[in-house]
Amino acid sequence: MKILITICAIFLLGTSKLLAAPVDNADSLKKQLLVTSDSLKAPIYTRLAAVYLGYNTITDSLTKVGWQDHALYFTLQALHYYSRYNDTIGLRISFNTLAKVYHDQKKYSQAKWFILQSNSLSRDKNDVPNIISSLLELASIKTDIKDYDLALGDLNEALKLSTDNHFARTESRVELGYASLYTRLQDYPKAALALKRHNFIDDSIRRQDEAIMVAAINSWDSIQSKKKLYTTRPYKPNATKSIVSL
Repeated sequence: MKILITICAIFLLGTSKLLAAPVDNADSLKKQLLVTSDSLKAPIYTRLAAVYLGYNTITDSLTKVGWQDHALYFTLQALHYYSRYNDTIGLRISFNTLAKVYHDQKKYSQAKWFILQSNSLSRDKNDVPNIISSLLELASIKTDIKDYDLALGDLNEALKLSTDNHFARTESRVELGYASLYTRLQDYPKAALALKRHNFIDDSIRRQDEAIMVAAINSWDSIQSKKKLYTTRPYKPNATKSIVSL
């Protein structure tokens, strides 16, 4: 595993395309690497990769590819250190990033391999939210390579996990996955139904969030009203104390 990471990192460094000037934050992070111990370098490499993950904002195609290559390079460096210190959360984040960039580059074999590593780690930890996220990415990759039956299986599992755990927002994302898959299959009625369910879930979440906000505002207003009434109430001497004093 480590040998594979090192080879990939060297290859990317040697073949990286023309880069746009890195932002100041990237320069600052690179300087931090020079004075940081090895045990703390992985998060810095992850943050550096995050800078270049903004490649979708780049319009020049050559520059965009350069940013993608740098995102891959820095993530592979992070992966090397996360692996050395057995940081499973860092490993999962790195696998997700690599899968995303390779997917965007249409390098489906690499994307699929890395997202499967993320899925495996999440299952080992029984990390249901990240199991679902990796299944959604896996379904998207399989849809792109026309493994439609396998993609449907991933979406079905993701839906079951979402509904069993009452993850409404995640369930909404799964319905978008169904809509995308059925659109590719040209099954437009099912695509429309999935999109309708997605919109219904999102609308329900929005109404619930608004109700919570209104309740919080009303509670705050009630507290403030009571506080105002208490502070403005005129002072009345204690009648018992007045009698005693006489």
